[in-house]
Amino acid sequence: MAKSKTIKVDYLARVEGEGALYIRYDDAGVHDVKLKIFEPPRFFEGFMRGRDFREAPDITARICGICPIAYQMSAVHAMEDALGLTLPPELHALRRLIYCGEWIESHTLHIYMLHAPDFLGYPGAVAMAKDHPQIVQDGLSIKKAGNAIVGLLGGREVHPINVRVGGFYRVPSAGELQPLREQLLHGRDMAMETVRWAVSLPFPKFERALSEQYEFVALSHSNEYPMNRGSIVSTRGLAIPVRDYDSHFREEHVEYSSALHSTLIERGAYFVGPMARYNLNYDRLSPMVRQVAGEMGFPPFCANPFHSIVVRSLEVLFAFDEAVRLIDEYRKPDVAYISAETHAGTGYGATEAPRGLLYHRYSIDDAGKITEAKIVAPTSQNQKTIEDDLRLMLPKFMHLPEKQLQAQCEQAIRNYDPCISCSTHFLKMNLQRVERTSS
Repeated sequence: MAKSKTIKVDYLARVEGEGALYIRYDDAGVHDVKLKIFEPPRFFEGFMRGRDFREAPDITARICGICPIAYQMSAVHAMEDALGLTLPPELHALRRLIYCGEWIESHTLHIYMLHAPDFLGYPGAVAMAKDHPQIVQDGLSIKKAGNAIVGLLGGREVHPINVRVGGFYRVPSAGELQPLREQLLHGRDMAMETVRWAVSLPFPKFERALSEQYEFVALSHSNEYPMNRGSIVSTRGLAIPVRDYDSHFREEHVEYSSALHSTLIERGAYFVGPMARYNLNYDRLSPMVRQVAGEMGFPPFCANPFHSIVVRSLEVLFAFDEAVRLIDEYRKPDVAYISAETHAGTGYGATEAPRGLLYHRYSIDDAGKITEAKIVAPTSQNQKTIEDDLRLMLPKFMHLPEKQLQAQCEQAIRNYDPCISCSTHFLKMNLQRVERTSS
């Protein structure tokens, strides 16, 4: 008799590739808002099972072509937690440097290619480039500097291959980093101009009422603006170690989305990403970035999501400034990686992907095989907040012509740079106005 087998996938990787928006409203208000993510799951958590723990960084990097470093970093941190590995500061610094490259790449792509057309009144970057070629060229030039960091430290610019559990496969010499430093200094100057340009954009006015304020959630570290490490904090007093994530956050399925909705238990929606990092860690930004923000009149706390393009530009400036500092202080590690004896355990890792908190949890057995994996992407954590924004925002803009109202809704979604942002310019939207009937 054939042995019965069961395939059970408890947690599915969140895959955000294409989406749609459905809103039903009338003069009395908004009755239904659904941000639909319908691309089929890719089951990353399922097929991680049975793989060697050393494979996790390279496999999870394939989840996203825009932020593979974030997936690699959360994976290696979780594995190192499971194995009890503690890295020397030199390896932490290199990881922070490569993370700077990813922030520059991802944020610049979003600022110039995806979000700027909304503010300047174009359907996309190609149309915008005809009238504003310099803006597009500046964006590509800044992004190229981020690519250079990832290419040098990661082995290649897309889906890098040099990150491993315990460190890197190879670490550069100080001399190898010097040519990169010159490119970063030029990029930092351009990033400063980006902040000045971003602040000058026309912003819709949108502030939530006091009773409906966001709960911002991000990592926080005692002496670093958060990228790779820290505890989880929020603007309503949450302060927990990463390993307690599952005790405070819950995921649930909604019928219209293949990506799970994540909420804070007994509190509901929350907000991760650049604005959360900025609002919770302003004092950890470099003095130069705080000075530029002050000169531009941009406050230390920001609650208008349409200002997120300014916050991203400040984080790009910070990433350049931080990368230059890390290169100036660089000392080649004695070893490229450290190792530990494999044993069974469960590890937890959370880092700050460009779009926000990225949580990984893995269990491995004595042979180092992965027995369980859980990955919570930033977009799934922001989905409910995006829907709430639209529900609260629409009454303020309902007087607009339908086409303009639709554009405003799309822009509101892009404030969050969700992983579906590569396709939101092709967002299929069903905006339904229902006629009121007298009762």
